[in-house]
Amino acid sequence: MFNWARLLLISSICSLLLPGLVLADTLIHAGRLIDGNQSKVRTDVTIRISGSSITAVESGFTQPTDSDQLIDLRNQTVLPGLMDMHTHLSSAYSKNSYIRQFTLNPADYALMAAKNARLTLMAGFTTVRDLGDAHNVSIALRNAINKGEHLGPRIYTAGTSLATTGGHADPSNGWAEHLAGNPGPKEGVINSVADARKAVRQRYKEGADWIKITATGGVLSLAKNGQNPQFYADELEAIVATARDYGMQVAAHAHGSEGMQRAIEAGVKSIEHGTYMTDDIMRLMKKNKTWYVPTILAGEWVSEKSKEDGFFPEVVRPKAAAIGPLIKDTFSRAHKAGVNIVFGTDTGVSAHGDNAQEFALMVDGGMSEAEAIQAATSVAASFLGIEAELGSIESGKLADLIAVEGHPYEDITTLERVVFVMKNGAIIKQ
Repeated sequence: MFNWARLLLISSICSLLLPGLVLADTLIHAGRLIDGNQSKVRTDVTIRISGSSITAVESGFTQPTDSDQLIDLRNQTVLPGLMDMHTHLSSAYSKNSYIRQFTLNPADYALMAAKNARLTLMAGFTTVRDLGDAHNVSIALRNAINKGEHLGPRIYTAGTSLATTGGHADPSNGWAEHLAGNPGPKEGVINSVADARKAVRQRYKEGADWIKITATGGVLSLAKNGQNPQFYADELEAIVATARDYGMQVAAHAHGSEGMQRAIEAGVKSIEHGTYMTDDIMRLMKKNKTWYVPTILAGEWVSEKSKEDGFFPEVVRPKAAAIGPLIKDTFSRAHKAGVNIVFGTDTGVSAHGDNAQEFALMVDGGMSEAEAIQAATSVAASFLGIEAELGSIESGKLADLIAVEGHPYEDITTLERVVFVMKNGAIIKQ
């Protein structure tokens, strides 16, 4: 694999040691430009890129010099690289998923994550947040991608999720007693304030960027209840406070309203899924400036799969059938209520590379095409705190760009067919 990071480093050194050397710029002629910041579409635009950064966005098609590289996208729409705020790169759900934990080794999960990262990038998603993995492989993968040793999106990862005993992310749910053992904070299972602090510190030690908690039951875990609250308020407060001490934010998987309320009041940054979100919870989220990550695609996917005999274990099937159809309605109500919404799919439940199918579901749920795109570009960058570097196409930002045929404002599904991908100024797909 070509090491783009090393190439950029060599280019920077050459510019310092050989000041007379003129390094070529890349010019992109874009027929249509959606910059990520505003709803207006610009036509006939030139994007100038030097190294890994955008240096100018100019009206008209600027003629390249002999040393410039020209990329002709005059028949396409150019957008910022997309961002998915809820992925699971180390998983790919199937009817065999519950058996895999007994048959796969950490190396198998690492190779799976590497493959899925490549699929994600090729689909136009240049930045993702990974919320719960196997064996912390997303941390190693993040580091390899950042070093230019592997092809994939920029990853912000939570590593191992935090749960309570029997909770949604307890890794031993459904296991025979002689196999289950007694997982604790190191494995992400907590049952006290002291456990909570230790588990957060363990994630920091392992190199996580975020903390992920399962504030309620879940759909796909081998447990009957998908809604019940699974942490006490003092445990949640200890998680959030300790995470802040270590420079991390907390994402809370939550379906039931009581678990959501406890998590929001404790100060989590985001609520994932939010299926049974009430009007009172929405008002509380707005008051506390809590973000909502809908994952409509995951709800649709599990709902469809629940109709197949034998696909889910019987304890899971009724939860998938009930919860799935509700997520889109919750999204619509939250959008109308003015809750802060950021794009996220829970991919790893649905197939990697299909992330952009979420856009059509968001538009069907009441968002405009422009709002949905911004949720995955400038809004997502603001959510992550990286808006100075990414999320829009403007001078000074990193050159993360994609292109599609057609016009996403006229057909949002064009984002499911990305024809060009650039990350950090390097062409990934053309």
